[in-house]
Amino acid sequence: MLEAKLELDVISYNAGLDACETGGQWQRALSLLSEMWDVKLELEASSYSAGVGACKRGKQWQRALSLFREMCAVKLEPDDISYNAGMSACNNGRQWTLALMLLSEMREAKLDPTVKSYNIGISAYQKGRKWQCALSLLSEVSEAKLEPDAISYNAAISALEKGGQWQRALALLSEMRQTKMEPSIISYNAAISACRQQWHQALSLLGDVWDARLEPQSATTLGSARAKRASSGSGLSRCSARCGM
Repeated sequence: MLEAKLELDVISYNAGLDACETGGQWQRALSLLSEMWDVKLELEASSYSAGVGACKRGKQWQRALSLFREMCAVKLEPDDISYNAGMSACNNGRQWTLALMLLSEMREAKLDPTVKSYNIGISAYQKGRKWQCALSLLSEVSEAKLEPDAISYNAAISALEKGGQWQRALALLSEMRQTKMEPSIISYNAAISACRQQWHQALSLLGDVWDARLEPQSATTLGSARAKRASSGSGLSRCSARCGM
């Protein structure tokens, strides 16, 4: 009885690439892509996207960007998933200028950035300490008829914290509440750090953390401790009492 010889097709390889992306197995993903070339299979944009995603998870931003460029070179059109994976890989690798370059290329390709795209861009500006640009990009989310999420606000508040813009950080925190979005511990951490020279504001925010029944983290208590060191007077005692400190 003759043994049937099964051959892997594009669907099979793409399934394997998706698994590699989920597990961050970038070496295996690159190996599978190489095999697809060797057996003369026609790679799809989704094949490359999964490879870029695997390299992103594996913290290999150079390889992720190289794969992205290869996709374009073989005349495959990256979609928003491809761009987001490439942007995220560069941003996570502290290559914030490259991440923003990909966002610009995404627009030039007539692709509409998603909320995730904008979030990566805001985070990139935060890493580059460009709070004005971060705020501008946050505004663009709404202008594009999209709804900013908690990640959008958290990244923008972090950008303001790095720029020493505590009033604006508090305004964004207030805006989150007005949109019925519950600030997370990440939101409070960034806002408290922004207020490290404004001890009464920092300690009041720490009280809000307790009131919201959130679990303070080391960054939260560190920010409030710095505010305490910069403070004096009876106002500190009142805020400390509220926070249980």
